[in-house]
Amino acid sequence: MLVCLTAHQRTTPLEDLEQLSVLGDRAAAELARAHEAIRGAVVLATCNRFEAYFDVADAPDASPIPAMDAAMERISGLTALPFRRLRDTVDFAHGNGVAQHLFSVAAGLDSVAVGEDEISGQVGRALEAARRDGATTAPLEHLFQRATETSRAVKNSTRLGESGRSLVRLAVELAGSRVGAWEDARVLLVGTGRYAAASLAALRAVGATDVRVHSPSGRNRFAERENLVLVTGDRFAHEAAEADVIVTCTTTTADAFVLTAEGHRAARASAGTAQREQLVIDLGMPRNVDSGLRSLDGVEVLDLDTIRVHAPIDEFATIDEARLIVQTAAQRHATARRVHEVAPAVVDMRAYVHDVLGAEIARARSRGAGEDTEAALRHFSGALLHGLIAQGHALASAGDGTAWRDAVATVFPDATRQSSARIERPRDPGRDLG
Repeated sequence: MLVCLTAHQRTTPLEDLEQLSVLGDRAAAELARAHEAIRGAVVLATCNRFEAYFDVADAPDASPIPAMDAAMERISGLTALPFRRLRDTVDFAHGNGVAQHLFSVAAGLDSVAVGEDEISGQVGRALEAARRDGATTAPLEHLFQRATETSRAVKNSTRLGESGRSLVRLAVELAGSRVGAWEDARVLLVGTGRYAAASLAALRAVGATDVRVHSPSGRNRFAERENLVLVTGDRFAHEAAEADVIVTCTTTTADAFVLTAEGHRAARASAGTAQREQLVIDLGMPRNVDSGLRSLDGVEVLDLDTIRVHAPIDEFATIDEARLIVQTAAQRHATARRVHEVAPAVVDMRAYVHDVLGAEIARARSRGAGEDTEAALRHFSGALLHGLIAQGHALASAGDGTAWRDAVATVFPDATRQSSARIERPRDPGRDLG
């Protein structure tokens, strides 16, 4: 059974999301070990959400709740969030609802900036991280691969793919009225990762040319590659005081800021810019900027909470069209999963019939039968199998695959033992991918 726990910007306080974001997608391996029923996990952590997708053993009449409680206990232990608070905050989905949710997320339909560009890449990287840590399984692989395909279909088939939307672009657009002429603005970009690249593209798209970059980790290749002025650590405070706009999008711990209120106040006083108007755009998760900056004269802070409140309402027709694509893809994924669930019985039934066929052909040959008899036997067995398998796939697609699988186990006794062994044997994530 596929299960998803999700905390997102609509229902979870930013402070809680900050705690969860520190875990990152590398937490998948840790969560996969939280309970014996969890066979694999993939974690999707972005600036607006924390989601954990699980492949949970679905024994008859078993509930996934104990496994999810164990996973939330593990998350609580890795963060400063109490278990009860987590349980009251997260949303829970299982079965076919998981695909519907993830496909919507990957397509950007569940984002602050509807149709945002970055999320589909983040979904792909979450799967890659879980794969590197050996935490994923075949059902999770299929789920995330279909999510990426669905995102691509939405982008190619609706107007959401035309706008180049992203949270970064939305932030820059919201900042436009406060900045005035971007071509005259002195911008300091803090960060050199993927989000920094997206931020730089958004800044250049609105006309910003004087962009300087500071890497808290000391990585300089981004500045060299993009032909930006590099701001070293000893110059950072002064450059931050001189900038008209500061954009932060780097990785920090929950209690570490690249800009503190006291430090920035002192730097502005030293540079003689204490009264100058300045806009700080904090795109970090956890937040990069001390909220106390709002108390400084002339400083305005635009953070994720502010961006979320001012996110525009998109065109309903376009969103409805995208949601229809997502819904159709989720239904197809559910159908494919149901068919896949009867595959072991199909394999065993085919092997059983082929064994019987081989014995009958050998017996016919011993009695002097010719090639026509052998061909007739092969044709008959093929037609029989085709009809039975087609019926099994049709029943599985309609949700009755278990009944067909049980019927196969009853009618083909040797196949019964093989199917039971395959169903009851705990699956190793590594074997699923082999």
